[in-house]
Amino acid sequence: MCGIVGVLGAHEAAPFLVEALRRLEYRGYDSAGIATVNQGQLARRRAVGKLANLSDALVHDPLRGKAGIGHTRWATHGAPTIGNAHPHRAGRVAVVHNGIIENFRDLRAELSASGMAHETDTDTETVALLTEFHLSQGLSPRDAAERTLARLEGAYALAFLFEGEDDLMIVARKGSPLAIGHDETEVYVGSDAIALAPMTDRITYLDEGDWAVITRQKIEIRDAAGALVERPTRIIQIDAAMVDKAGYKHFMAKEIAEQPTVITNALDAYLTESGIALPEPGLDFRTLDRMSLVACGTAYYACMTAKYWFESLARLPVDIDVASEFRYREPPIPDRTVALFVSQSGETADTLAALRFCKGKAASVAAVVNVTESSIARESDLVLPIHAGTEIGVASTKAFTCQLVVLLILALKAAQDRGHLSDADLAERLVALRALPGLMNHALATEEPASALSRKLSEARDVLFLGRGAMYPLALEGALKMKEISYIHAEAYASGELKHGPIALIDEHVPVIVMAPRDALFDKTVSNMHEVMARGGRILLVSDQRGVADAGDGVWESLVLPEVDPFLAPILYALPAQLLAYHTAVAKGTDVDQPRNLAKSVTVE
Repeated sequence: MCGIVGVLGAHEAAPFLVEALRRLEYRGYDSAGIATVNQGQLARRRAVGKLANLSDALVHDPLRGKAGIGHTRWATHGAPTIGNAHPHRAGRVAVVHNGIIENFRDLRAELSASGMAHETDTDTETVALLTEFHLSQGLSPRDAAERTLARLEGAYALAFLFEGEDDLMIVARKGSPLAIGHDETEVYVGSDAIALAPMTDRITYLDEGDWAVITRQKIEIRDAAGALVERPTRIIQIDAAMVDKAGYKHFMAKEIAEQPTVITNALDAYLTESGIALPEPGLDFRTLDRMSLVACGTAYYACMTAKYWFESLARLPVDIDVASEFRYREPPIPDRTVALFVSQSGETADTLAALRFCKGKAASVAAVVNVTESSIARESDLVLPIHAGTEIGVASTKAFTCQLVVLLILALKAAQDRGHLSDADLAERLVALRALPGLMNHALATEEPASALSRKLSEARDVLFLGRGAMYPLALEGALKMKEISYIHAEAYASGELKHGPIALIDEHVPVIVMAPRDALFDKTVSNMHEVMARGGRILLVSDQRGVADAGDGVWESLVLPEVDPFLAPILYALPAQLLAYHTAVAKGTDVDQPRNLAKSVTVE
């Protein structure tokens, strides 16, 4: 979502702020701006669209000052216009904000009655207006900010900058992440440690409800109750190469290509010569009767796939929920349940809220995350890192397959603990799993035919995906990738469901992509394919050599993958789904890494 940066530095702030915002572009945004204090004077520059537009504005109208805040906005309240862009200013204060102020209408009405009119459509402006109101009552910047924070309802990460204060910044977090970086002479603020990585590796994360008064020499942190607290400083290693395209046209292309490597890293982290080793404190599935899986978007489809594994391999009943719906149905959580939350960023607001609902109810709360210092990780009993490395492309690729690998390893551990998988059978499964990166390299070799097919797909207005068993969630993920980066309407169905309504959509203009390895369900899938072909539908079959041969005549096009153990097929078949979506988007000329209206880290409900 929105990106926040700030600096109290020894050098001009504007270049740092723009570069830090550039490192947050992957989160998604539609406008950007910065504000600085120079010799006591507060000023700001804002622009709609890409950061290049803000950079151009700064060339023509520079901002001086060594204290500043910056922001990339993903619109929630109000259209993406210069007037609605952050930072927002009211009199002597400028504010940047990530999140949603839920009671802003009530506050706006109250402020209007006091003669303080709003000029924008945003909720954030209310924060600036309320702070300025408190300043006008004679309060100090610190007290005005504290009084303002006490009135806010909702989720926020906030940074305040004040006129006349070259050595002061106030920040706060509630529901949205915020980190403070520091060295001997400068202090930095960022909603993501990636933004701060070139400047410092010393990071202090604010806990939920914390707010901090920052100067160049001192960081004073208080908790939600106002008590003075100390938060640990962590040394964060972020490889600058991970946020470089390394010669690829897009981050998404690079991240697709990295999958054999990062999958190997994940396997090395969890597999030993003697079997599976989970991080401490681990999980003993002999003490558990049920699992609850909760996630959003792509991570939800990873959970759908994992349900097949946990139930078929470990005979462990699994519930799956979309995080945004989970706590509102108030599900009963039996005391022998493990609640598992999956999130690439570890900051997904709905998933974090669901986790907090389960705390104290489930026997254990576990998190499958890519960012081990994230809020979801810090609030979990057990953290299961996916070891995907930094993922910049908004459309998740390597994080998805790494999530699948970690979930599969966990399912194998559950099967062993619960007595449904012998040591010999487990060893055989792990040998197959170790071979997966090599098979993924073979799958990546389908890029050239996938690119050629994608040029044909790019002409379609609608695309359908089909899959059976564990390939059904993979079909859903393929459709999501196609629609989010190519903007082609795409839907996915369980193959057997097609005749129960969706088959009405089939005609010669609708390509149907079928994900079907030659497994126990293949013959049933072929029957469903022939139902499509009988109605003029065009089948693009993704299968292995035997599957393509056995499908018979009438298939429009095919992509051939290596043969793979069926329980690994959803991971392997994710790669052609990604390649088809990527090259279709390239053929259509869309913004692959930053598709319209989307954000990488969704920190609002």
